[in-house]
Amino acid sequence: MCISPRPFPAAAVRGEGRFVVGLLEGSPWDDTVDVVVDPAARAAVETAVRVLGEVGHGVEDVRMPRAPYADAFRVAWESSAARLPMVPGIDLSGLTPLVSWLVDRGRALTGTQVLDAMTALDTFSAALIGAFDRFDAVLTPTLALTPRPLGWYGSDPEEDFRRQCAYSPWTSMANVAGLPAITLPVGVTDEEHPDGAGLPMGVQLIGRPGGERVLLAIGAQLERRLRWQRRHPAAWTA
Repeated sequence: MCISPRPFPAAAVRGEGRFVVGLLEGSPWDDTVDVVVDPAARAAVETAVRVLGEVGHGVEDVRMPRAPYADAFRVAWESSAARLPMVPGIDLSGLTPLVSWLVDRGRALTGTQVLDAMTALDTFSAALIGAFDRFDAVLTPTLALTPRPLGWYGSDPEEDFRRQCAYSPWTSMANVAGLPAITLPVGVTDEEHPDGAGLPMGVQLIGRPGGERVLLAIGAQLERRLRWQRRHPAAWTA
């Protein structure tokens, strides 16, 4: 059966509807990684909450479900990387330290470990979908920190992995659970921020299964109110 793509552009252009949005507290990495949310990331969420209220949406708090995630996700990454040596013509000497580390760890996994991880991620996905079910969309920061400077991840692969999880603790869970998600550039850092002014700060909306049209509609509404399409780097007008 062929599904017409037209409802998606229509939702993005019209931006119609009133919805119930969940404001997520916590992340699936909180028990494993020290997730520190920058004030600029919190400010972006506050901006989104304010405008959602102005548009007429309801915003309610929602907590992360207490379901194991981090260890299983790590095994999933490792087992996926373990297939890289089978790619025809690949030059393994060109891999970054992180990817080489993931390959080595993935090739040491047993089938039972991989199956257990997949089972755990299925359990997590069901818990996440259940916790989010009463909302049309769930709001999180897109990233916990401002854009990172070159070299911030470092050369130690385990520390690189930890920092990636701490930097983006809300995005992987949407992929794992098969949920649609959209990131919206609602704000930028101000001149008082220690990392500098003008750095983009976004929020993420996670929808129900098949709920892309709701995300596009909310995105269009926020875009109309905040007019981020008119935002340009200072160098463009200098």
